Amino acid sequence: MIRQATKKDAPHIAKLAIQMWDSAALSELETEIAETIGCENAVYFIKYAEDKPIGFAQCQLRYDYVEGTETSPVGYLEGIFIQEEFRHRGFAKELLQECEKWAKKKNCSKFASDCELNNTESLRFHLAMGFEEANRVICFRKGI
Repeated sequence: MIRQATKKDAPHIAKLAIQMWDSAALSELETEIAETIGCENAVYFIKYAEDKPIGFAQCQLRYDYVEGTETSPVGYLEGIFIQEEFRHRGFAKELLQECEKWAKKKNCSKFASDCELNNTESLRFHLAMGFEEANRVICFRKGI
């Protein structure tokens, strides 16, 4: 079962999200997720199997420039995660489809995403889901 998340789902989503975004603290993720849930321009979907949460997807509307698009807003997949033991069963595809439906309802004609250059698993997923690569970028920084 997939459903749109509510604020009470924030702890469950945070426990899943920390497995993907491990540079953040669990409490920070939970707070950020709870604040995002219910926003007009963002949504979380949560996937259940065997009556327990096993995955989630976060998408939002982006109004700034999105690589490879010409329209605004653009639906943007901010993150998608399925616990390892439940992967390769089509659950991530189902979550992505829910995000795309939501974006269409928000008048988006394009849907976009990104992944790190070295994340080959994510790259394979995106290509298998019909995404086309728009660009590759290396970002730089330095202290001044």
